[in-house]
Amino acid sequence: PHCPPRHGRFFCVRRVAALPAAQGPADYVGRGVITTATYAARQFGVGSAMGMMKAAKLCPQAIVLPVDFSEIRKYSQLFKSTITDIAPLMQDRGVDEVYIDFTEVPGGQREGGRVLARLIQKAIFEKTGLTCSVGVAPNKLLAKMASEFNKPNGISIVYESDLQEKIWPLHVRKINGIGPKAGEKLAKLHVHTIGELAAQDPGWLVDNFGKATGAWMHEAAWGRDDRPVVTESEPVSMSRETTFDRDLHAVRNKAELGAIFTDLCVRLGEDLQRKGYVAKTIGIKLRYDDFKIATRDQTSDSYTDDGATIRRLAGQCLKRVPLEKKLRLLGVRAATLARADEV
Repeated sequence: PHCPPRHGRFFCVRRVAALPAAQGPADYVGRGVITTATYAARQFGVGSAMGMMKAAKLCPQAIVLPVDFSEIRKYSQLFKSTITDIAPLMQDRGVDEVYIDFTEVPGGQREGGRVLARLIQKAIFEKTGLTCSVGVAPNKLLAKMASEFNKPNGISIVYESDLQEKIWPLHVRKINGIGPKAGEKLAKLHVHTIGELAAQDPGWLVDNFGKATGAWMHEAAWGRDDRPVVTESEPVSMSRETTFDRDLHAVRNKAELGAIFTDLCVRLGEDLQRKGYVAKTIGIKLRYDDFKIATRDQTSDSYTDDGATIRRLAGQCLKRVPLEKKLRLLGVRAATLARADEV
């Protein structure tokens, strides 16, 4: 069985633990936009990606906490190493989510995986003080959905025979991979639940969503997913970005922005060198003070992992975006990657 532990409020829980005065009231983390919120804050309607002003109106008594990324990285690495000590076959899915294959772990099949899931929860709490929800299922698709059933510290077991009772009543957006646009289109086609999606003819789905997506939707609605737990994979891209403490203007804060931009490019080059990759495509990402995002890419004739070259290519991208508005975030990305020793 596959099992993804989820830390639903990972960004917040360590900050709360570090600030005793914040244990009781509702709290949330972010600058301008909420990164995450405790369950107490969520009861007032506060949630991630919400504007700070709106959150303040919904929950004026909340305590706003800064994001401490070094602390997040530390505890993310600690919870993952705790898991691999018990179940070595683990796929990293971001700062607070992993997939684990229980199949060959001693005792992994006891009580449908519940015994091992409890052991993992206990070990994570003892090492980090963090709770986590765990979903256990025959494949990654169902395990991902199961992990959402019993937050913040529960264990949910989903068998293939549970599909009709536990999965089909859920909204189609609960399928990992069906986003807002596909969900909206399905709603216009009068398909709202996973069960209604499963009832559709595969040919009808292909006609409306294309050959690959339509076929995948049909398989997903029937709980089918043969993707293995992958412990290592080739990266598609690497990036470095930063959100500013205050909004910066490209002209009035030119020197400060230039220094930040150069530093991001140098760090990205160091990341590539450390991991043994080179890149052909360099891109930038800007988020303006109105939260709109602009991206541009530049593809070179040759591969590079050099910070100065990345800075030059990223600078060419920067000339192709409007810079009248203030900036909240600046990022640099390397794509079209290849192994340095294979080029």
